[in-house]
Amino acid sequence: MAMEIERKFLLPEYPERLIEEGQLKVLTRHSIDQTYLAIEDGQELRVRKITDLDTGEVTYTHTFKDGKGISRQEIEYFISAGLYNQMIEAVKAIPLVKTRITGVWNGTTVEIDLYTQLELTVLEVEFDSLEEAEGFVAPEWFGLDVSTEKKYSNKTVWKELQGK
Repeated sequence: MAMEIERKFLLPEYPERLIEEGQLKVLTRHSIDQTYLAIEDGQELRVRKITDLDTGEVTYTHTFKDGKGISRQEIEYFISAGLYNQMIEAVKAIPLVKTRITGVWNGTTVEIDLYTQLELTVLEVEFDSLEEAEGFVAPEWFGLDVSTEKKYSNKTVWKELQGK
């Protein structure tokens, strides 16, 4: 099982100026529909429909995560549209929809998530080690570090959409 080590920041505003100035280079833009199939005690099972906003290509993933905090175990793989649709139909849930902008700033890959159903924009940075994550000094424009604040986790936001 692979480890996902990431920090999340509450982005106060979309960094349009940094993009225009070439300081933040946009690599990809995707629309993501994310639905949880099961959530229990730090474990989650989810599916995603991912649409590339530049090419129109659509892919589907199935992900299992285990753990809490900035370091969690993760297994993710591609699935077919048919399997994705069967799982979505089975849970009859509202997907969490976000636009993800992946870019590079100062040699660091960043993912900016703009949520469409609520006023929330976050920036995530993934790391190769816990030491690297803990030693990372974020620039001011990243905003408040909310890496361990449960209310900003995707599964918490998704639960709120379901009225649970």
